[in-house]
Amino acid sequence: TGVDKDTMKMGGSLAGVEQMQIDGSVQFDGVGGLSDHISSLKEMVIFPLLYPKIFERLKIEPPRGCLFCGPPGTGKTLLACALANECSQGDMRVTFFMRKGAECLSKWIGESERQLRLLFEQAYQMRPSIIFFDEIDALAPVRSNKQDQIHSSVVGTLLALMDGLASRGEVVVIGATNRLDSIDPALRRPGRFEREFRFSLPNKEARKEIFKIHTRDWNPKPSDNLLEELAEECVGYCGADIKALCAETGLCALRHRYPQLYESRERLQINMDSIKIKANDFSMAMQKTVPASRRVVPSPGQALSAISKPLLKNTLERILQTLQRVFPHAELALKKDQQKGNYVIETDEESASISEEKPTHKTPDCKKAEFCTFSRNPRDQPTSYRPRFLLIEEPGSGQASDLAAAVIHSLEKFPVYTLDTPTLFASTSPDETCVQLMREAQRTAPSIIYVPQIPSWWETVGPTLRSVFTTLLQSILRFTPVLLLATSNVQLRDLPEEIKTLFNDEYEEVFRILCPTCAERRHFFEDLVMKQAAQPPALKNNTTCQALEVVPVAPPPKPRKLTEEEIRQVEEQEEDTLCELRIYLRDVAQRLVIDKRFKAFTKPIDPEEATNCRDTVKQPMDLSTVLSKIDMHQYLTARDFLKDIDLICSNALEYNPKKGPGGK
Repeated sequence: TGVDKDTMKMGGSLAGVEQMQIDGSVQFDGVGGLSDHISSLKEMVIFPLLYPKIFERLKIEPPRGCLFCGPPGTGKTLLACALANECSQGDMRVTFFMRKGAECLSKWIGESERQLRLLFEQAYQMRPSIIFFDEIDALAPVRSNKQDQIHSSVVGTLLALMDGLASRGEVVVIGATNRLDSIDPALRRPGRFEREFRFSLPNKEARKEIFKIHTRDWNPKPSDNLLEELAEECVGYCGADIKALCAETGLCALRHRYPQLYESRERLQINMDSIKIKANDFSMAMQKTVPASRRVVPSPGQALSAISKPLLKNTLERILQTLQRVFPHAELALKKDQQKGNYVIETDEESASISEEKPTHKTPDCKKAEFCTFSRNPRDQPTSYRPRFLLIEEPGSGQASDLAAAVIHSLEKFPVYTLDTPTLFASTSPDETCVQLMREAQRTAPSIIYVPQIPSWWETVGPTLRSVFTTLLQSILRFTPVLLLATSNVQLRDLPEEIKTLFNDEYEEVFRILCPTCAERRHFFEDLVMKQAAQPPALKNNTTCQALEVVPVAPPPKPRKLTEEEIRQVEEQEEDTLCELRIYLRDVAQRLVIDKRFKAFTKPIDPEEATNCRDTVKQPMDLSTVLSKIDMHQYLTARDFLKDIDLICSNALEYNPKKGPGGK
């Protein structure tokens, strides 16, 4: 079978290598906002099973490893489970193994490596199969001199198993982590983890799709306008947060319709059709739900509030228009009707074949045909030379912070890395934190580096950190789409010379925020005074407190009828339990038989030796009869066995009384 014989001899037990039982209801249509990752996974796993001739014809091997990285709750484990279910439909059967990083570690020397080898051997025997390592950073951390030798040995074993001398066949390895820098770099190369999928927080379109998935079974379903508003408001929510929000919304609707449930100890009879989820329930649920991304560090992106929107809406539009010229990638991010997942099919005449030595057609410039042609059209691939953007406000106006947060909210498709003072000095090494964030921004380009209030930031950090910051900015490749976004409450002429060199005013990299105009102020006060304040408040005195509806007590639920599969499982469980009982009772009875003190009770009573036994003992019993009843499966409980043992004792005491002249 291709498995190493030496390892098979020493394998012994395959403890902890059983197949993972996962939820079969999770499919690709239940994963929202990850269409690109789903297409790549289909190329890796499903296409080699459905179209093996394509890979045989091209003499290529499909990728056999991928790495999921991203914040918690963004769908890494969910996508792996959906992949296993999609591969186990129809005639396709794919075995799924799931392991936590810490589950493979053991306190015994060499046991962790042995468990890894057994896992890969079992996956190879049951191929095609998928091995999913959740929290792989705990299993394969970065090897260094400060680390113990045990982790280095485990990492070395994992490297050899994934891409060693022996091929691992149709075994796909998937790793998931939210700490990509903690993984050993040797794993992140082709042959091991070929592809790295970054799971970022979902954008507006992805959040709307996730809301549709979690509310598709509701009756009635939420309208598209409501889902559009929810997707706009839920900035910074991951997939798990949206799922929790929908669950909390249902509880709010239940709490609003039947508050009696929280005061009664009995099961009440309720009408499920009367529970209607309203838009107000979503608002109440959002007040109680705290997104996972905001529990540690709040997100810098935030839409304009309803109060400041009349004052700053026009300024925000002008900022976004200017930013699109400085950072053309922002134009693609702001397009709402951008098509996704559309693959361009080129005709055969557009590209030359790799086997042609001579061009098939003549070019007007009489140049040689180039095989690798890269488009320089900015519409195909926008380019920008070290994009930087500075928002300057009047001292004391306080508009830059709101506008910068609104800009980041509009560009939420791009990952944002905040280099503020609390983030840098929260760790013991601010220089290392700055290097890590800027390298991560360069790796996940297009991205945004946000520095709020850069004049005070520049004065707070030391000269060493300034040198590191400027050096890292200059080391970024010229056309890498990494935007440096900063705010300032000091005019450009009063800024330090080092900051002036970072932003070029001639290239529209400096935007001066003006005070709101008279029309904007009029619109603000008109809405506040004439519409909001002019409305009379609701009179609470006229509202009458209605008595709660008396809900009858529900009858006890009927026992659920088991299916044939459940009945079969119960019967197997009962038979296993009875088998364990018979083994235990037989052992107890054998101990009594070999005990010399109970030799007289091992066989039935001989009538010739005890002539009046039948008149005294009505139900004779002995240990040989007990053993025969055990073998004939007549004991269903231990209590039945003890009754026969007590019968032996009572018969002996009845035939041989302790006291009296007739005792024998």
